[in-house]
Amino acid sequence: MNEATIHAILSRFLLAGGLPGGMKLGEHRLAEVFGVSRERIRKVLHRLGHERLLEIVKNRGAFTIEPDLREGRVVYEARRILESGMVAHLADTLTEPQIARLREHVDAEADAMRRGDQPTWLRLSAEFHFLLAEMIGNPIVQRQAHELISRTLMLVKRYETTAGSACGCEEHRLIFRALAAGERNKAVKAMSSHLSLVETRLRPIVCDDASPPIETMLAGEIAAFRAERDDAAPAAAPVARAREAAPL
Repeated sequence: MNEATIHAILSRFLLAGGLPGGMKLGEHRLAEVFGVSRERIRKVLHRLGHERLLEIVKNRGAFTIEPDLREGRVVYEARRILESGMVAHLADTLTEPQIARLREHVDAEADAMRRGDQPTWLRLSAEFHFLLAEMIGNPIVQRQAHELISRTLMLVKRYETTAGSACGCEEHRLIFRALAAGERNKAVKAMSSHLSLVETRLRPIVCDDASPPIETMLAGEIAAFRAERDDAAPAAAPVARAREAAPL
């Protein structure tokens, strides 16, 4: 397994928020799970640390991050500034194929929500914003969006209610409709409102259940990643490539 694949799997795993904060991710255990050398795992962990998905402590190793609501307020403000500008630009530049791609994506979000598949909805919800950043066509904007979105995903997973997820799905559709109609002001207002509402839905009370062994959790994540990669439609490939090609 190459480093890009290991990075993609561990990124998804960490963003899912299934591990408690402050947990050490041992190089030896991960090397055994992925069947690669500790050196290769070390490179991936340091990249994840650079992307702020892990905390790298000198001479101690890599540790999971406990999402901080106070920091989240600052990050959401930055997202409103950046992503409001993104949709303002896209309202004037979206092509028909891009509109069709966004329509397919929000329909997939709604389907996952109807089926009660929250893990799939959470992934698609994040990819909606990654997709908008990709459509800008500017690598600097894409990198900044990648960092900010990644930093808030763990907050959403850890602190948002299931009811809030349903609201977020409809908010994405409102953004899409404004973009498809070329209504710049409506798109900006819908995006800013969406991010503000997500922020207000975060609650500081968390009840952590005992997690199964990390080997078991990662085995499931690896299997899911491979299945999705094998079954993915060609249209989804650019998003995955964009995320993997945007080191921070």
